[in-house]
Amino acid sequence: MEILAFGVQSDEKPLIEKAFQGRHEVRCLDVFLTADTAPIAAGYEIISTSVNADLGGPVLQTLAAGGTQMIAQRSTGFNNIDLDVAERLALRVARVSHYSPQSVAEFAWALALAVNRHIPRAARRSRDFDFRLDGLLGRDMHGRTAGVVGTGKIGAAFARIAHGFGMELLGWDVAENPACTALGMRYVEKDRLFAESDLISLHVPLLPSTRHLVGAAALAAMKDDAILLNTSRGALVDSAALVAELRAGRFSGVGLDVYEAEAGLFYTDKSLQGTDDDTLARLVTFPNVIVTSHQAYYTHDAVAQIIDATVRNVDDYLAGRRGENVLVPAAPSGP
Repeated sequence: MEILAFGVQSDEKPLIEKAFQGRHEVRCLDVFLTADTAPIAAGYEIISTSVNADLGGPVLQTLAAGGTQMIAQRSTGFNNIDLDVAERLALRVARVSHYSPQSVAEFAWALALAVNRHIPRAARRSRDFDFRLDGLLGRDMHGRTAGVVGTGKIGAAFARIAHGFGMELLGWDVAENPACTALGMRYVEKDRLFAESDLISLHVPLLPSTRHLVGAAALAAMKDDAILLNTSRGALVDSAALVAELRAGRFSGVGLDVYEAEAGLFYTDKSLQGTDDDTLARLVTFPNVIVTSHQAYYTHDAVAQIIDATVRNVDDYLAGRRGENVLVPAAPSGP
């Protein structure tokens, strides 16, 4: 059987082909699944998609009409999938329930240190042989307070690194993680976390209840010199409200690996035509803001785990098994 994989990065392609070698043929496309590209999947029973795929109702209907019966998404998040429509169309949908939490946690800390110590600015100056220290004054992390919003596997990994820096830990989640309390984390209401933390890192999924979790009120409650990090989902942060606070001169640094309107932008090259997204265009102009391209997960270790899980999801589908990663349990048509 030949599997069609959308949104495959050049680094991923050899790993995907090797993982499926001897099992199934796989056709890798660098284009993302959208309403325009969905017809390409006609005749493919199984497709694989990336995190920024459009799997809303119209696209799912196109896929189903073309004969697709199984979608293997190569990501943990699935807020881009209309699961109700998928179930109505009898489409099997599976995701990757977990991969290396260290990949995201370490990248969040890379953003934190980069904005705190002004590393991008220093690197740009050095290329011009400008070695002044003006404007590069940072702060010690030791002794300051890290607020971790969401203390699952990734949040806990982030907290362990913060603990290694000698930081005080505040946490907020629907349930306490014993691994975090063992580090000395104190669980508090999110309003208190926002108000008392010197550094705030977001590690919760995007749900109706968490959309714009960091909105105008939360941003206003934060310290003027706080550092805000988001390596989870873009819509956790109200981007327009964040721009308003940054224009007022607030926050020591902001590190964003995700953006609420990133679909159609991230993982593409817009360097020639630019963007008509005024909010994103404004965000990247602030000297204390770093925006990266949803790459926190992008390590050899994590990508290999994601691909291995995707292969297992396909094998489970063909064997008629319901694996741990299944979101919509439609039955396969047969091997």
